[in-house]
Amino acid sequence: MRFPKLVFSTLFVLTMAASGCADRSETQDQQREGKVVLYQVFTRLFGNTNETNKPWGTLEENGVGKFADFTDEALEGIKELGVSHIWYTGVLHHAVITDYAAYGISNDDPDVVKGRAGSPYAVKDYYGVDPDLALNPANRMDEFRALVDRTHTHGMKVIIDIIPNHVARGYSSIGKPSGVEDFGASDDTSVAYARDNNFYYIPGEAFQVPAFPKGYEPLGGNAHPLADGIFTEVPAKWTGNGARATQPKLDDWYETVKLNYGVRPDGSHDFPSLPEGYDDLDYRAHAAFWADKDLPDTWYKMRDIVFFWLDQGVDGFRFDIAELVPVEFWSFLNSAIKTRKSDAFLLAEVYNPKLFRAYVHEGKMEYLYDKVGLYDTLKAIMQGKESTDALPKHQATVQDIEHHMMHFLENHDEQRIASPDFAGDANKGKPAMVVSALLGTSPTMLYFGQDVAEDGSEDAGFGDPTRTSIFDYIGVPAHQRWMNGGAFDGGQLSQNEKALRTFYSRLMTFSANSPALMGDQYDLHTFNRRNTENYSGRVFSFARWKADNKLVIATNFDADTNQRFELKIPAELIGEWNLDDGAYTMKDQLSGFTGKLVVEDGLGMIDMTLAPLQSYILQAQ
Repeated sequence: MRFPKLVFSTLFVLTMAASGCADRSETQDQQREGKVVLYQVFTRLFGNTNETNKPWGTLEENGVGKFADFTDEALEGIKELGVSHIWYTGVLHHAVITDYAAYGISNDDPDVVKGRAGSPYAVKDYYGVDPDLALNPANRMDEFRALVDRTHTHGMKVIIDIIPNHVARGYSSIGKPSGVEDFGASDDTSVAYARDNNFYYIPGEAFQVPAFPKGYEPLGGNAHPLADGIFTEVPAKWTGNGARATQPKLDDWYETVKLNYGVRPDGSHDFPSLPEGYDDLDYRAHAAFWADKDLPDTWYKMRDIVFFWLDQGVDGFRFDIAELVPVEFWSFLNSAIKTRKSDAFLLAEVYNPKLFRAYVHEGKMEYLYDKVGLYDTLKAIMQGKESTDALPKHQATVQDIEHHMMHFLENHDEQRIASPDFAGDANKGKPAMVVSALLGTSPTMLYFGQDVAEDGSEDAGFGDPTRTSIFDYIGVPAHQRWMNGGAFDGGQLSQNEKALRTFYSRLMTFSANSPALMGDQYDLHTFNRRNTENYSGRVFSFARWKADNKLVIATNFDADTNQRFELKIPAELIGEWNLDDGAYTMKDQLSGFTGKLVVEDGLGMIDMTLAPLQSYILQAQ
């Protein structure tokens, strides 16, 4: 099948090819009126009401959120944002400093743990959940399954992280099912590489912890019996980012070790390649190709892990730094997932544009981060470093795969919009959010606290402010005001925060329910830049439509200046919409404002006045 056509120039139409996407008809986004909306929440932080925020504070000092904090009220509050899927970040059992020895969990060494609460991307047990998140750590899996059930009851699906490239240095699964072997248990550690080893080794040499400069010591220099500059690992393993030194550097992923998927140290592969033409075939053909192949041991171990989580009721996965794992493995894994659950949601962290099409078509990824394209472009526009003219140029570069490019303005890796290093004011994100949510047919992602102007200014311990910490126990102030002690009604928000939350709720609910957003698109911006007086590079506009549902979207990125102009609707689009000469009522879906589209001699015009940071989503009545 073919995707809806999207027009990014007044001179040509690009129609999205079906190549490699024959199975899209079976994905959940096709069943929705509007767009998929993914809500990322850092699970450990969401329900924490403690406001102490002591740098490097313990769980007892700073508090921690629990699975149980996602109450019916909390989930309904999330759903108010048009959310269809919740990405619960940090669920898997990762290395932490809190002592859970009473529950049979070994203590983790601060010399190879980032922060006091630990990185969620240093998984210690792939068959367990973080004990921090349970009211009773002994029942942590039952509490997680109850969260999955509650989320489903509220009409939303559950996404969790899978981190295929690396695991914690202290990986040891106590939750694995009978008959499952740990990573590395059967490795030949006398060689740097063997196809069925799970890790890479530096034979005969011992691991050394990084040389931590002042200010970067484990636990901020606070005393701990295991913080002694020693972590026993003989022979040393390669570090998660591929560093091969026995003593990784501070900016290496020193707390993790890299998994081996049959990629030899020289970069050549110890597994079959996909035959030519498989980028045009669906997941069934890919699953059939791999069915009779003898593959590296890590491939099977990771497949069994994702099957385990599907069996717990999980609806899909966000794959961390997927581009560091060979695309052939993704063909194997994603086709296996889709065979078991055809509507599974598959999102990958891939940053290299040269790899995008391979990971979509050959690797069978549904969605990739649109980070180095749309996100970086919007950030530059918001900061006044770029004109809105860059947006059509970017969209043209991903035209054939636009549906697969996940849009976002915040996530756990990126700076908060309200932080001084980004925009300094969450309201400056409003026009960018309109573009991010309404441009193209791809899903949109929100990060918890984004809708209430969270600024990431807390000094939690490991790492610098501007990003809400993922390594330490911390409270998230604006989000806590929305929580309002567990009522989740925004009762403590300021007027500005309440207004922002209302904006996000209206915008995202509209995006989740508008049929036009899964239809066609026209680039009004380029046409008006060439043909309209007073239409500046701080304005952006485009049209969306499907059948009789017609939208004109215009937004002003300028924080100080009104933008007034006559927005022209080209004869080409007026003809596509079958509009005769006359006046047509257009109602703004954000404010209720009513305007007029006047068509004369086949050319449309809308008298437009946009206040600073204002947007219109004008729908034909």
